[in-house]
Amino acid sequence: MKKPNIAILGATGVVGREITKIVDELKIDFNEIKFLSSAKSAGTKLEFQGKTYIVEEAKPESFDGVNIVLASAGASTSKIFAPEIVKRGGVLIDNSSAFRMEKDVPLVIAYVNDEDLKNHKGIIANPNCSTSQLMLVLKPLIEKVPMKRLIVSTYQAVSGAGLNAINELTANTKATLNNEEFENKCFKKPISFNVIPQIDVFCDNGYTKEEMKVVNETKKILHLSEDLPISCTAARVPVYNGHSEAVDIEFEDEMTPDMAREILKSSFGVEVIDNPDNFEYPTTRDASGVNPVFVGRIRKNLAFKNGITLWCVADNLRIGAALNTVRICQKVIEMELF
Repeated sequence: MKKPNIAILGATGVVGREITKIVDELKIDFNEIKFLSSAKSAGTKLEFQGKTYIVEEAKPESFDGVNIVLASAGASTSKIFAPEIVKRGGVLIDNSSAFRMEKDVPLVIAYVNDEDLKNHKGIIANPNCSTSQLMLVLKPLIEKVPMKRLIVSTYQAVSGAGLNAINELTANTKATLNNEEFENKCFKKPISFNVIPQIDVFCDNGYTKEEMKVVNETKKILHLSEDLPISCTAARVPVYNGHSEAVDIEFEDEMTPDMAREILKSSFGVEVIDNPDNFEYPTTRDASGVNPVFVGRIRKNLAFKNGITLWCVADNLRIGAALNTVRICQKVIEMELF
C-alpha cells in the first residue's frame, strides 16, 4: 500500500487540532506530513508524534508533492486552494460547506457511502456536523426497511461555531451570574441559560441554512429520492461540546423498537444506551471526547403507523468534523484513490 504525503490545512483551529490528534489515534500511515494555516497563525509550533513542527503559511506552492489535504479552514479558503491542490495531483478532503452540494463532488460519511469515493475528481466533501452523526444511525436502519419520512430536531453545542463561540458562552454565563451587561457577538441572542432556534441565516422557505443542510445532505449521502419528505429544526444550546438530536423516522413497513435496537447494536460507529427505567440514556457528557454516536430513548412513534423515535448524541468536533475527515483519508489510502 502506498504511503501518502499529507497536509493539514487550518491546523491551528479547533477542528484542525482535533484532526491532528485523530491522525495519530487512527495510526494513519503517511510518508510526510505538514501543517498549514493563515499568515496570522504561521510560525506556531505543534508537537506531533514526538516531533516539533512549525506551522507554515498556506500558499499554492505549499501543496507541491502533497497527495492528500485534510482541510478545515473555512469555505472561502477551501475555494481558493482547491484548484491549486487538484492541479498538483492532490486530493482535498474538505470539512467546509464549499463543495458539499456540487454534483461532481462526493459527499461522504466513512462506512456509510464509501463507494462514492471512487467518483472523486480531486475533491471529497465532509458533511455538516449534524448530518454526520445522523447518517451512521439512519443507514443501517433503512437498509433493513426503507424510509418514508424523516423529522429531525437538533440541539447543537457552541463548539460547532468555533473558538469564539466557546469563549462567548463562558463570558456570557459569568456576566449573567454576576448580573452584568453583556454584548453577544457570535449569536443573535444571549447564549447563556438560553436556547436559540437559529443556526445560520434564514432561507426563503423559513428554514435556516443549517436545517436545509440536513435535508439536502441526507438525500445526497443516502441516495434518496428528492421528493422524500424530510424536515429539520436546528437550535443552539448552552453546551460546550456534543450535538444532540431527536429523530422521528417513518418506515415503509414495520420497524419495532426492538428491531431498531438490534440493528443499531451491531452497526459501525454506534453505541446503544437504552434502559430508561434505570435512567440509562446518552447525554452530551457521555459523547464528549470519544468516537461513537450514542443512541437511546428508542420507542414507537405515536404519530406514524410504522415509525420509531430515538435520541442520539455525538461529539460534533469528532464525528461531526475531524473524525470523519480522517476516516475518509483512511479509506482513500486503503482504496488507493490518491
